[in-house]
Amino acid sequence: MILAGDLRPGIKVEMDGVPFVVTNFQWVKPGKGGAFVRTKLKRVATGQVVERTFRAGERVDDVRLERRSMQYLYTDDHHAYFMDLDTYEQHPIDESLLTEQKAFLKENTVCDVLVHGGGVLGIELPNFIEARIVETDPGVRGDTASGGTKPATLETGAVVQVPLFVNKGEVIRVDTRTSAYLERVS
Repeated sequence: MILAGDLRPGIKVEMDGVPFVVTNFQWVKPGKGGAFVRTKLKRVATGQVVERTFRAGERVDDVRLERRSMQYLYTDDHHAYFMDLDTYEQHPIDESLLTEQKAFLKENTVCDVLVHGGGVLGIELPNFIEARIVETDPGVRGDTASGGTKPATLETGAVVQVPLFVNKGEVIRVDTRTSAYLERVS
């Protein structure tokens, strides 16, 4: 159990048997009455965001999610297959659990699979990946004064905004949390 006043972003809690992660919190002390905490909670399994207000002294169940390092192998019609790096067993994970992460999955990528109560809740990708650009418009000479960007499609299928000087066939580093271009990789 954890006090509502101790909630911070990244802390995982359980409400009605469902694990959530705190994404935002605000401590409020009104002139009259007791203090309370306003939070935004993201459901771990689906990514659904819920707003919830707790009294300052209220207790909330904290939850421990097990993380297993697994390597992404391939995807078929309805499942993505991961290999446990400790036991070498293959585990199918329903594609519905892979929300926006699916666009950055690349073969042989090692991910953390979140397990709670024997069931898979989702995956956490590495913060950064390197991927080749398979499609983008060519940059126009002299059009860089404004520092503009253009869309580029990666080999994983994700579309990210890149600077105008980046060309098709180049390998770039991308932040998977924000889908932001970081740099070219030589």
